[in-house]
Amino acid sequence: MQSTDEQFAAIRDEFGPDSLARVEEMMAPGGLPRHPLQAGAKWILPGISQKPWHDPRSDPGIASLVEALEGAHGAISAEHERAWRTKRAVFSDYEHYLTRQDDWQSLYLYRDGELVAESAEIAPTAFDIVKNAVGHGLICPLLESHFSTLLPGARIAPHCDLWNFSINLHFAVDIPDDCDITVAGETRVWEEGRCLLFDYSFEHHAENRGNRPRTCLLADLWHPETTVPERQALTVLVTEVRKLLAQT
Repeated sequence: MQSTDEQFAAIRDEFGPDSLARVEEMMAPGGLPRHPLQAGAKWILPGISQKPWHDPRSDPGIASLVEALEGAHGAISAEHERAWRTKRAVFSDYEHYLTRQDDWQSLYLYRDGELVAESAEIAPTAFDIVKNAVGHGLICPLLESHFSTLLPGARIAPHCDLWNFSINLHFAVDIPDDCDITVAGETRVWEEGRCLLFDYSFEHHAENRGNRPRTCLLADLWHPETTVPERQALTVLVTEVRKLLAQT
């Protein structure tokens, strides 16, 4: 098996000697200047716009995913509602890094770099759309796509996610009143059947103060300002770091 250095060298050979300059800068000791509300993120890839909220249709690839999801809202909502009502065992407590929340339930469509085949029968419409997004290289293989259901009274505490080179898409499936999400101090509400897109390296939190569950379909996408060689190198880097951490 090739080492990280050998894999990086192969990427440079294919894409050019400067193709990984930003990744190397990110990895340099001492860290880089960042927005104060990104202080909790582990890695900040330089040159990525320091912009918490994004237009879901500003990038053509992401826009195609947004249009597919929004166009299939009725079917996606019905399939999730049926699964929630009749197959509750397929949902699990969401684990956010080392924290598990039993009032935050998930049904995974993509995880650990692979589609979750069991979900194809449970939520076929969403599964097919996510499968297509994976095929087009939109979804970051280091992360996931899942139905995210916050139970009444649930609150996701303020936090920064690990890095800025992926970006979080929220498709609002079933939204009661009194639910919102705040990113970098700006609060927005989900509009049922529509998407929100934000950079979760900025501090963010969410809450369901309503009287029924709030469900969004989440997808971790590559930030559109990253390049193909950077995505390859970042996948190699994070995978290796996770292996080392698992051994400790």
